[in-house]
Amino acid sequence: MIASLKGVLFHKSTNHIIVDVHGVGYGVIVPLGTFYKLPDTGGQIQLVIHTHVTQDAVKLFGFLDHRERDLFRLLISISGIGPKLAINILSGISPEDLSGAISGGDLGRLVGIPGVGKKTAERMIFELKDKITTVISGSSPAGAPDTAVKEDALSALINLGYKNTVAKDAIDRVYAKRGGGVALEALLPESLKILSG
Repeated sequence: MIASLKGVLFHKSTNHIIVDVHGVGYGVIVPLGTFYKLPDTGGQIQLVIHTHVTQDAVKLFGFLDHRERDLFRLLISISGIGPKLAINILSGISPEDLSGAISGGDLGRLVGIPGVGKKTAERMIFELKDKITTVISGSSPAGAPDTAVKEDALSALINLGYKNTVAKDAIDRVYAKRGGGVALEALLPESLKILSG
């Protein structure tokens, strides 16, 4: 079972990429959210992998962080959602928006995702309502994304006039409270709340 891949991005297209790991090329299917964050061909990448085994094929699905992979696994646990549709769903909506739509029972938002019909959307809400927030807030990304988010937040807070050490302390406190894997959209307002409190 392949759980992660680290190597050189040998080829990339929107429907699949090839990661060269010591001369072996692994074909990996990625959602658009991951695709847009990939470096240029020849760059180093690290992906969290879901290995999907069927009678006639072994397919690798790659994600930049554990959270997105766990979301993918939640989606394919639902009857009627296969890996292809799960990738479409993750390509059509951000993890945070997906969590919000499912938690809030927003049928219209889910049906707006290509390939998701009313019955599938209803099943997603019914089966994932209690599980999805744990996945969104609980898993920390694999390495680099966490650091990048922290740096972006720190830069934004410094631009707002906060001192480096004070801003960094606020960011660290949010991470300690949330246990890692915080999106920038959530990290900034929570850090500001601490700074102004």
